[in-house]
Amino acid sequence: MNTKADLLIAVCTYNEIENIPSLYQSLRTYFPNAAILIIDDGSPDGTGKWCNKTANTDRQFFVIHREQKLGLGSASIVAFEYAIQNHFKFLLTMDGDWSHHPEHATAVVEQVADNPTVQIGIGSRYVSGGKILGWPARRHWMSVAINSYSRWMIGIPTRDCSSAFRCYRVKLLSELDFDQIQGMGYAYLEELLWHAKCKKAEIAEHPITFTNRTRGKSKINLGEALHAVWIIFKIGCRRLVGKKY
Repeated sequence: MNTKADLLIAVCTYNEIENIPSLYQSLRTYFPNAAILIIDDGSPDGTGKWCNKTANTDRQFFVIHREQKLGLGSASIVAFEYAIQNHFKFLLTMDGDWSHHPEHATAVVEQVADNPTVQIGIGSRYVSGGKILGWPARRHWMSVAINSYSRWMIGIPTRDCSSAFRCYRVKLLSELDFDQIQGMGYAYLEELLWHAKCKKAEIAEHPITFTNRTRGKSKINLGEALHAVWIIFKIGCRRLVGKKY
C-alpha cells in the first residue's frame, strides 16, 4: 500500500499535550509517509499550539481547530469528511492518550488494505489475543456489558463494538449519511457499526493490547455511557420493526 497517497491517520484531541508529541513521533516511526490529521477541540493546555508548530515542519501533518469540546463522534465525523474530500482510500482512527499503541496500527490497517472485501478493521480487546492493562474492575464490567448489549441489540458478531481503534475503507464512509448519526460522543462507535451493517459491510477484528492512560484525564463518564445505552436501544427498536435508519 502506498501509505503516502492512501492512508490518513486521524486523532481527536482535548487536553493531550502530555501524550500527543510522543504519540506523533511513534506514528512517524511506523508510518513515515502517511498523512496525520489532528482534530483539536479548543484544548486550553496547548495541544493545538503544538500541532500548529508541527504542521509547519511536517507537510503531511494537518490540524483542524474547533472552538470548544463537541464530542468524539462529532470530531470523528470531521475526520470522515476530510478523508472523503481529500480522496484517501483508508482512514485510521485512534485515541490520543497511548491507549492505542502505534505498534498495533499496521495490523489494524492491513485488515482492510490487504482484504478487498473488508470495509472496517477494528483493533479489538475482546478477540483471542486481545487484552486490557490498567483498568479497574468497574471499567472492565462496564465495557463487557456495553459490548454484549450492543451485539444483542444491533445484531452483529463484532466482539469489540466500542473500540475507536479502527481502519475504515473511505469508499464505505462516502456511502453513509452522517446526518443520521445521533451520538456525538462515544455512542457513535456502536451506531456507526449499525449503519455499516445496513450497507452489508464486512468487519474484521485484530487483537490489540489496550493500555489505560497514564497521563491526562479520561473523557469517559457515566453520562456518556448512559447515552450510548439509549442510542443502542433506539437502534434495537428500529431493527425490531425492520427499519434501517
